[in-house]
Amino acid sequence: MLKIEKLSVPPAYQVVSNELRRHILAGSLRPGDPLPSEVELAARFGVNRSTVREGIRQLESDGLVRREGRKRLLVTIPDHSDLTPRTTRALVMRAVTFGELWDVSRVLEPLAARLAAENISEAELDALKQNLAATKQAVEQGQSPGILDLEFHTLLSEAAHNHALLLCREPVGRLLYPAFEQIQPQLPQAAGRLIKAHTEIVEALERRDPRHAELWAAKHIEDLKRGWLMAKLPLDNQIDRSLTS
Repeated sequence: MLKIEKLSVPPAYQVVSNELRRHILAGSLRPGDPLPSEVELAARFGVNRSTVREGIRQLESDGLVRREGRKRLLVTIPDHSDLTPRTTRALVMRAVTFGELWDVSRVLEPLAARLAAENISEAELDALKQNLAATKQAVEQGQSPGILDLEFHTLLSEAAHNHALLLCREPVGRLLYPAFEQIQPQLPQAAGRLIKAHTEIVEALERRDPRHAELWAAKHIEDLKRGWLMAKLPLDNQIDRSLTS
């Protein structure tokens, strides 16, 4: 008897989104270009408008198109703010641990600092200085600098002007740096050490000194692990799922 495998046919909306995605990635549709209207796309694909609408919704979710006003859809480039939430959720669902995140950060953070010292703009340097001043003020007022620490490292990565680094580092940093909140209650001196490291990095950036920036970023990430262990927290602790909400 002839054995025939059942065909697996993708839903029509998926065909629409895949075809539009192909054109975007190939450059046929460039960032800033408007998408054809739903009516036009429906006619071209030979499907109804609701199918087109669902396909476009997938592209919006991927950060490949955005709405301008109520109806106009433009092709766009997804940045780390679009991609980071999805990646952090995937890492948490895979039960990623502090130790795993730290192993990656010990490579990425010094690299980000070195590249930032080579490529930073004056506006980016000013943003880091403002962050440092806010961090010092927060600590003086007895507040946790955890959120400002997270912002500092995002600003540092952006100043590296390396898209691959930024997209790799941001999800890891978003999950790792809140660990400071778990360390500080047991180690009050941690905030002062954080400020010292950030100050050295900013001063190195101002001097355009890649080696010093890289050195202090490495010390900073090593200090995070040291504090984690001093607080008697296991390296194989899984990251809190609430960080992805």
